[in-house]
This record gives sequence, structure tokens and C-alpha cells, in this order.
Amino acid sequence: MNTTLATRFASSTRVLRSELPLTEEQMRRTAPSIFAAGKHASRSERYTYIPTIDVLRGLKREGFEPFMVAQGLSRIEGKTEYTKHLIRMRHAGQVSTKPEANEIILINSHDGASSYQLLSGVIRFICCNGLVVGSVAHDIRIAHKGNIQDEVIEGAFRVLDDFEVVDASTEAMKAIELEPEEERAFARAALTLRYGERTEGQPPAPITAEQLIQVRRPEDQGNAVWMCFQRIQEHLTRGGLPGRTAQGRRMHTREVAGIDRNVALNRALWVLAEEMRKLKR
Repeated sequence: MNTTLATRFASSTRVLRSELPLTEEQMRRTAPSIFAAGKHASRSERYTYIPTIDVLRGLKREGFEPFMVAQGLSRIEGKTEYTKHLIRMRHAGQVSTKPEANEIILINSHDGASSYQLLSGVIRFICCNGLVVGSVAHDIRIAHKGNIQDEVIEGAFRVLDDFEVVDASTEAMKAIELEPEEERAFARAALTLRYGERTEGQPPAPITAEQLIQVRRPEDQGNAVWMCFQRIQEHLTRGGLPGRTAQGRRMHTREVAGIDRNVALNRALWVLAEEMRKLKR
């Protein structure tokens, strides 16, 4: 069954996720900048324009299929057709029977906001958590010049080669358990990543460390570094937790929906989880 979710998670980002590979028509409705007819007028003659869809078609011929797209919007009239977009792909050789699967993340724009960027990712099916791998994998960036399509395809295979290292990192996190106070320390560090350092005299973060390690579903139970990481990541990026503003008013935390902020927070949380694993090892 192909169940898709098409929604605007925030006023600045649209997202579409599917259990089956997305069609071009599905992607076009949510992320039209993937199909931009040309570069934005602000780009110079040195900017090599190759539409993202051409790159995706080349990747498809090599066995890569898209399962999620996101696009940032713009308040500037006529610029939404060129803004930053993100595609999460899986390779035919990476069919997984595990609760999660490795993904390749492609980021690009046609307005100069981004080069082509390729990252490793992991999708956890039970909650659709889209993780972004931190320091254990390559971060490949390709400027808008030269033979872009071939370079992106080559970069995708380099990311594919990283999956062995990503799998080893994931399994190591699953094998090491945290004590309750260590889970809270992990959560306090994650709060700092999300809301910044709180110095004396500043109001506290709107939510607590204890809220971040709460279990939402039976599959999230467990004290392994991996499970603690999953709970914290979902609570921070999805939002929806009840809290208090600096003025003491009731509120619910917001989803981290912007492409740049979501990727940066996800990568930082992965690095933090890796450091917790190393400390326990």
C-alpha cells in the first residue's frame, strides 16, 4: 500500500513522504523547484544550470529511488520555483528487513542558496524518523559548474560506500545501554543544541530533559544509546511537547521544519549520540 503524506509542516516548508518510490508528478506538486526551467535571474553566466530532475533521472538509472521530498518556500514573488529542496533516496541494493533503512540525502537549489550536497541518512520506519548521519560519513558538496550530473552520481555511490560505517555505528549504539542519569545528561545536551546555552539569569528552555526521553510508543522502549537517541530526536524535531514560554505562558514546541535547521540539528544529535556511545565504551 502506498500511503503518502503531503503537508506543509511549517509556513516555509512543504514535505511529501511515501512508502513507495515517488513519481515525478507527486514530486512536482510538492517541490516544483526540482523541475525549475532555468536558474534564478540572480545567478551569473558562470553558474551551470542542470535541473535537479535531470540528476534524479540519472540516479534512477543507477538504481536510486526517491521516497521523500521537501522544499523551502519564499516570500519573494517568483522565487519559490528556484528555492532549496531536499530528496531522500534509497538504492535498490539497500532493501532492508530491519526496522530502519539507509538513505542518501540530496540537497540543491537553483537560486544560489545551495550547491549540490550529498549526505548519509537513516529512516526509522515505525515513526518515519528521518535521521541525518553526523561525523562518521562524508558530506559531499558539488558546485554548480562542470559535469554536475556525473559528479553527483559518483558522489551518491561514495555515500553508498559509507553505509557500512553507518551500519557499524548504528549497531554499536544499539549494543550499549545508558543509566537513567546518563539518559538525562544526553537529553540536557540535546536541549542545548536546540535552544542554546542557558546562563544564569536567563529563562530555562521551554521543555525539560525528562520530556525528551519519554516513551511515545512500545517500540521506543529501552535504555540503549540508539533508543534514547531516537526518542530525543523525534521529540525535538517533531515538536508538540507542552511547555512554557519565557513569560510563563503555556505553549507547545514547534517542529523543526526548515531544511537547513532540520539537517543541522539532526547531524548534531547523531554526533552527540556517537559521543555518548564512546564514553560508555
